[in-house]
Amino acid sequence: MALVPRPSISGGWQRVQIPLQVALYVAFFLLAEQLVDRLHLPLPANIVGMLLLLALIMLRVLPLNWVKAGSRWLLAEMLLFFIPAVVAVVNYSQLLRVEGWRIMLVIGISTLLVLSATALVVDRVYRFEIWFAQRRREKGDE
Repeated sequence: MALVPRPSISGGWQRVQIPLQVALYVAFFLLAEQLVDRLHLPLPANIVGMLLLLALIMLRVLPLNWVKAGSRWLLAEMLLFFIPAVVAVVNYSQLLRVEGWRIMLVIGISTLLVLSATALVVDRVYRFEIWFAQRRREKGDE
């Protein structure tokens, strides 16, 4: 089976294609943000934007080729966000082997403490709002 060479994209278009596709993603995010605000959707704007993009691709309104290069570029660049963590693991592998369980224990306990404190604050604010709404209703009835 012989491989058929793909038609090459001109260099000028290739340089413009990825920024245009990334701008398209930003436009979908901004549109999704407006939808979330106006329709009071319980989802974050990035999820709504991805669902919009998926729907347009599935309905063949937006060809997959129009978003492919930009998405590949973003996925390739996403690795840059993980490099510091990987370097730390490689540089301190001996420390992680010896003290790794303690580090994971501290991370786990601190995560539970943050989640618990957040839940407690949300619960207290919610109870305060209920109390405040009841008090306003009682004053309105008088």
